[in-house]
Amino acid sequence: MSVITVNEAITQALAEEMRRDPSVLMFGEGVATKRANLVAEFGAARVRNTPLAEGIIAGTAAGAAASGLRPIVDLLFAPFLCFAMDEIVNSAGKLRYLSGGQFKFPMVVLAMTGAGWTVGAQHNHNLEAWFVHSPGLKVVMPSSAADFKGLLKAAIRDDNPVLFFMDLALGYQAGEVPEGEHLVPLGHAATLREGRDVTLVSYAKTALHCVAAADALAQQGISAEVLDLRSLKPLDEAAILASVRKTGRVLVVHEASRLCGVGAEVAALVAEHAFAALKAPVRRLTGPDVPAPSSWPLEQAFVPQAEGIAAAGRALVEQREYA
Repeated sequence: MSVITVNEAITQALAEEMRRDPSVLMFGEGVATKRANLVAEFGAARVRNTPLAEGIIAGTAAGAAASGLRPIVDLLFAPFLCFAMDEIVNSAGKLRYLSGGQFKFPMVVLAMTGAGWTVGAQHNHNLEAWFVHSPGLKVVMPSSAADFKGLLKAAIRDDNPVLFFMDLALGYQAGEVPEGEHLVPLGHAATLREGRDVTLVSYAKTALHCVAAADALAQQGISAEVLDLRSLKPLDEAAILASVRKTGRVLVVHEASRLCGVGAEVAALVAEHAFAALKAPVRRLTGPDVPAPSSWPLEQAFVPQAEGIAAAGRALVEQREYA
């Protein structure tokens, strides 16, 4: 094991996959400037800066993928994906199906998301549910350095377009990463903590807030299980249902707003397939349905924090109303 940051884990994954497969290339906004080590090793033909034109970048990636390459494109901040929706959703996401399987679209779209750097509402908007709802796309949102590396390598090798969201607040978080080849399959959740009284389901940085909340609940005699989804599509339905059937209670936590979010899908899944196991209603704790603030204190209030998660979890176990 080595201890590295999330940003270092991403860099390792990119370099290893480019060494392994000459069809892997990377381009996007500031890519060559930010990743000079990749330019030095692989050359300007495989690592390129682009104009600030997200639709053109994503469209070029879709064409390159259909031509047998494996492009990785960096569109910087998640809200900028709005400028590339047609190319990602209508082209990359649908053309494999429309071609009857004659084409593959092995492309990865990187985008930073989430509060933590006070970048303001036009750079901070959690849009992952949009792409979960889009046929043909896969969506990944990890929380640890090991998962960032393993899931990115798996995404690059996948023959379908993958939206890879990088939570801004996690970039400099360090963690243990296995030496050598390290792959994490898409579609598999991770149990960060075992428990028996309530299941906390989350992803990205709020999964870590759930771990802290579980520690606080343990001091109150409540055993909370923490499930990190990691992959939002494909969704590990079996892991969610198994945990809920064990604990009988579930609290879904995410930074994105509540309405039509990933938490709603988890709640519906549990209601449809594990209703008999529930000891209390499914609860959701999410960010508000407002643009993200740029003030640091307001940003922190915007995101579900450990204290609030612990309070909601305790109320659920005690079956009290939690506002």
